[in-house]
Amino acid sequence: MYLGQSNQDKFILNILKEKKNGFFLEIGSNHPISINNTYLLEKEYNWKGIMVEYNPVYLPLYKEHRPNSIHIINDATTIDYKNVFEQNNMPTSFDYLQIDLEANNGSTIQTLQKLDDTVFDNYKFATITFEHDIYHTNFDNTRLKSREIFLKRGYVCVFEDINNDGYPYEDWYVHPDLVDMNYVNSLIENNK
Repeated sequence: MYLGQSNQDKFILNILKEKKNGFFLEIGSNHPISINNTYLLEKEYNWKGIMVEYNPVYLPLYKEHRPNSIHIINDATTIDYKNVFEQNNMPTSFDYLQIDLEANNGSTIQTLQKLDDTVFDNYKFATITFEHDIYHTNFDNTRLKSREIFLKRGYVCVFEDINNDGYPYEDWYVHPDLVDMNYVNSLIENNK
């Protein structure tokens, strides 16, 4: 049922208690269904969001399979996210942020820094999955810098260095203002 590469969609739905009608920002959308963290949210839980992808080959598939979302085909590091949010009347509290770009060319940390500089003062995200790809690159200290930014912004790292077959590549966060931390802590205890 879950389509995320490491069950990111399961994590989000668990943390948010299977919330319906949520909002997401998916940076690095790739294929609209296969190994996609937001497809299930949109199709089964009526979520809407903004999908950001560099590769234009996916646009026809987005239009066909992801009609409830906004599709932006562009370099994630160059987008004016604040303007996009304002033009589309997005809520100041999102339910999910995914950043899944190429850590080895700096786009992952550059996009996070851009969000930190332009939208994190006014927008919060209940859950975040951030791909740092530490198993094969430490370009510009992506993992360390991302953790510092999220900590500074009040996010709590629930699971760090999520991995597939021993290759750590992602950290998962929550914002305590937007989630039930007693529930989150019980999930953490149950997964130890």
